[in-house]
Amino acid sequence: MTFNLADLYEAVADADPDREVLVVGDRRLTYRQLDERSNRLAHVLSEAGVGAGDAVGLQLANGSEYLEGMLAAFKLSAIPVNINYRYVERELRYLYEDSGIVALLVHRAFATKAAASMDTPLKVVLDVADGTGGPAVPGSVDYDGALASASSDRPPAAGRSDDDLYLIYTGGTTGMPKGVVWRHEDIFKAAMGGGDLTQSGDFATSASDLAKRLPENGITALGAPPLMHAAAHWLAFNMLYTGGKVVLMPLGRFDPAEVWQTISDEKVFNIVLVGDAMTKPMLDHLEANAADIVPDSLWVIASSGAPLSQFTKDRLLALLPGRMLLDSLGSSETGALGAKEGGTFKLNAFTTVMSPENTVVVPGSGVVGKIARRGHVPLRYHNDPEKSAATFVEVDGVRWALTGDDATLEEDGSVTLLGRGSLCINTGGEKVYPEEVEEPLKAHPAVEDALVVGVPDERWGERVVAVVHALGPVTLAELQEHVRESVAGYKVPKDLVLVDKVVRSPAGKADYRWAKETAVKALG
Repeated sequence: MTFNLADLYEAVADADPDREVLVVGDRRLTYRQLDERSNRLAHVLSEAGVGAGDAVGLQLANGSEYLEGMLAAFKLSAIPVNINYRYVERELRYLYEDSGIVALLVHRAFATKAAASMDTPLKVVLDVADGTGGPAVPGSVDYDGALASASSDRPPAAGRSDDDLYLIYTGGTTGMPKGVVWRHEDIFKAAMGGGDLTQSGDFATSASDLAKRLPENGITALGAPPLMHAAAHWLAFNMLYTGGKVVLMPLGRFDPAEVWQTISDEKVFNIVLVGDAMTKPMLDHLEANAADIVPDSLWVIASSGAPLSQFTKDRLLALLPGRMLLDSLGSSETGALGAKEGGTFKLNAFTTVMSPENTVVVPGSGVVGKIARRGHVPLRYHNDPEKSAATFVEVDGVRWALTGDDATLEEDGSVTLLGRGSLCINTGGEKVYPEEVEEPLKAHPAVEDALVVGVPDERWGERVVAVVHALGPVTLAELQEHVRESVAGYKVPKDLVLVDKVVRSPAGKADYRWAKETAVKALG
């Protein structure tokens, strides 16, 4: 037994096969049933010629098929590839070619775009029904029919190892998607909990040790982000490796009423959301329908992929007093880094802040550096040696993964996050991080959502612009006065662009490329 992700799941499934592991709408699967469905899919893929090292694309919204696809690929030492189902043909064509997929699982709703983007024939395309109708990818095979006729026996495990690869694609809102390549052992310990439900670094020592650790009753967790998002992967596999149950919203729907009903029905203990974009609608519905919602089981609310504004945190704790609220910090390039509970971010034992000279920042020095993780880190960016060399560095014999997040390290070991350095606005020689202006903007009662960008300016180089979805009439002067109470004058937006909706990814991440293009166009 190794730290191979397929071996680890099979060990847990053998230890308690009849424990429920997955709920998606009307589909409920035990550990044994998920294992058997994944075995069937592995045989379908293998018979089509998919083998070790081959990439298998998952162009799917949430459903059991997504986890089945990942596990089936791992069982064959193949590599599942997450595909953003909102990508246009140009982005899909790039991702298909860059990842080198030889097989594809695709929901029918995305079949037309998939077919138009497929320049090279694949070994097999599996058509996954989703009730939308429409044409399938020409030549594709019906997913359920293929599984029904395949063996449920496990494929041979020979050849699996800790060094099998996990590939996660990220980006697409500020540039073309990029793949991050991990070893199985590293992603298991860096992002999937390592068998430690508390994620404190008490990693399982083997697959058999993992199986022995199963609690009598595992946690039930609901992942609101789509499974194409790394945070959703990691939550799901954390549950799979600790005897928990994963609850998903069918086809990735995010309807607050449906989510609250699911929390009540399934006795959800832990939910992962993405920033204000998901949390605010949840709170709006809770506030308007408090008498009809029973959130008694819900004790942990975590945000991953985007920070919560303080206004939203205060509101959440007022509506759900006594709960544990976590602002998780992590990235596809680093795995989990720490969390913000209360007022400060605390990094885990593998994480610190590195200076621009790649030295560990002295606590309390005020030096601005990059969040960095050592130990279990990725091997590289896929097909990008230049970016790999800049992000994954070796210092005194230790490999580090540098994030794009600027931060300072405080005397007590906590960090002050400043934001993404690549998004930093340089206005008259002063640096402005969008998030520090967005937070007070979103605290204004007339603001539903907001992004802050820099646009070219003859005098200042760049000027700060607020792109705002407002709930009612609001003026630039009104927002300037409100924001000025929280940030320095040079950070206050000089222009306001009102939009009907702030564009975000299906996972709730900000689309700054759209925001900047919108601001530049609106302001001429």
